[in-house]
Amino acid sequence: MNPVRKKRLFIVLAIIAGVGVAVALALSALQQNINLFYTPTQIANGDAPQDTRIRAGGLVEEGSVKRSSDSLETDFVVTDGAKRVTIRFSGILPDLFREGQGIVAMGKLDAQNVLIADEVLAKHDENYMPPEVMQALEQSGMQQKHDSAKSAKQASPSEYAQ
Repeated sequence: MNPVRKKRLFIVLAIIAGVGVAVALALSALQQNINLFYTPTQIANGDAPQDTRIRAGGLVEEGSVKRSSDSLETDFVVTDGAKRVTIRFSGILPDLFREGQGIVAMGKLDAQNVLIADEVLAKHDENYMPPEVMQALEQSGMQQKHDSAKSAKQASPSEYAQ
């Protein structure tokens, strides 16, 4: 083989190898940072992976919020109308967090299917709900219950009126 051709072949092979390594590193980084959304039904059915960071969302079940008296740890149940999942969060919850509220929690599932959340996001006003939560509620038929409860709450007099 001609020395010039040999040199060109090595250069082309080095470029291809470099591009391959760069693509592999980029895909690896993207795969580690992806947070897939799971509904309480999917989590209860075992579709969600354990020890992998995921997002879970639904409505906070009435009467399910239990706050620790000696720490910032809070346990609450989120439902999509069909199944329920317990979420444990250690930290300060958002100001808009309350029962009957649509939330999205990010964290990892433990062996008991409890989501150990490191971040909890609450909707920012009474009309907004995260798209994933809205879709899960529509699929379970709970959307109508949520809408009727919301409209009844808006029709009642304000708790601040005296």
